[in-house]
Amino acid sequence: MVRAVLRRSPNRRRVGAAAFSAAATLLAATVLVVPGAAAASTEDSPPEELSTPAVVEQLPQDLQDTISHSDNIRPLATLPKQPPFDNTGSFGTDIAFQGKYAYVGNYDGFVVYDIRNPRKPTVASQVICPGGQGDVSVSGDLLYFSVDYPRSNNSCDSEPSTAADPDAWEGIRVFDISDPTRPAYVTDVATDCGSHTHTLVPDHDGEADYLYISSYSPSANFPNCAPPHDKISIVKVPLADPASTELVAEPVLFPEGGNPGPPEGARATTGCHDITVYPEKDLAAGACMGDGILLDITDREAPVVTEQVRDDVNFAFWHSATFNNEGTKVVFTDELGGGGAATCNAEIGETRGANGIYDITGSDADPSLEFRSYFKIPRHQGDTENCVAHNGSLIPTRNGDYMVQAWYQGGISVWDFTDSENPEEIGYFDREAFDSENLLTAGSWSAYYYNGYIYSSGIQEGLDVLEINDRRVNDAKRVQFDEFNPQTQPSYQR
Repeated sequence: MVRAVLRRSPNRRRVGAAAFSAAATLLAATVLVVPGAAAASTEDSPPEELSTPAVVEQLPQDLQDTISHSDNIRPLATLPKQPPFDNTGSFGTDIAFQGKYAYVGNYDGFVVYDIRNPRKPTVASQVICPGGQGDVSVSGDLLYFSVDYPRSNNSCDSEPSTAADPDAWEGIRVFDISDPTRPAYVTDVATDCGSHTHTLVPDHDGEADYLYISSYSPSANFPNCAPPHDKISIVKVPLADPASTELVAEPVLFPEGGNPGPPEGARATTGCHDITVYPEKDLAAGACMGDGILLDITDREAPVVTEQVRDDVNFAFWHSATFNNEGTKVVFTDELGGGGAATCNAEIGETRGANGIYDITGSDADPSLEFRSYFKIPRHQGDTENCVAHNGSLIPTRNGDYMVQAWYQGGISVWDFTDSENPEEIGYFDREAFDSENLLTAGSWSAYYYNGYIYSSGIQEGLDVLEINDRRVNDAKRVQFDEFNPQTQPSYQR
């Protein structure tokens, strides 16, 4: 058997409460932590179908529905959203993993799931700290949380505000998760236009984390989010003293303005939506509205754009990126309709709202992105099912390039892009429409492979745990990570 080799930054430090300042203690008092021990439903106790009206304030605890799936995928557990997140406004979002815990972002805070038994996950704690959209990553004793909705101040008990208010706050929050059942607020940093997403980038020496903050859509009426906003924000977290986290750089990635938008282009670039990094290779891929880019991140505080591509025919919004293990390919996603539209149908077709597969050719100093093909799920969805390519990760196999990916109400797809020009789906998991009469935002926001299982964060549905049994990917179970942030891609031995 080939033993998995997990290559990580050396000398990663775990930080304890003693490293936090008195200010952190004051901030922690504003955090409302809701203990939780709710257990998941399992395949042995299947749910009943739920019919949801157009406007829902609370979601029933027995949220269940009809599920279809391929023969090689088996649903193991479903754990619906728990109070106070059991409503249609508390969207479940991204996932980060550490040991036996999954940290799931939410527009109103985040949830810590105990996944030591993937067939019976439980809620370890819930943190109420609104801000949207709650993108999360974890590093040792720290959790980073993106706030993209203006708030009246930086605390967890702040009120909604507006970007037109010069005193409004949005940016990145830092929490202490040394005790996952009692997360505590450490500090925060305001960033221009907030933090729609962020990407954890460990430094080369294991002394600090960098956070690449992506945000977009500036306006002349927004004092803290003015155009042109052709940049990202870089926040540095000293691991020995996380309370001293600070903004250290705001590199301009598009000095010439990026995609100009109509009538010359498809979508104007005014910032980035998401960045995926491959730290071992000092490489990053940015999905930046109207542009897809490669970056050299050797100097963590001064990333350099080395390649830039556009697709003004089929891509509406460059949303996210995933490398293959060798770092010789990038899968970019197109979030046509912003995640709220029904785009997985015959009318939209097979190339819009899809993935674009690019090979990386040329040299490290002068790389090129060469388009090879599109991939979109082959199952048409209904008019009340928002569906488009969304967040996923590699399955760490010995042979080939395989990925699991969320498609909102299109469900979860496992697909093969080993042949860049001929990708194909090899498995799926798909629920019926959340509401058969009305188009409501629901479905899988993120679907990731972690330590032998697939975990999905449902916008409305809560946490799903799946298992795939397929000879092409079964060897991936040998790879065990102790920490996994999907937008910070690790390297594994083939």
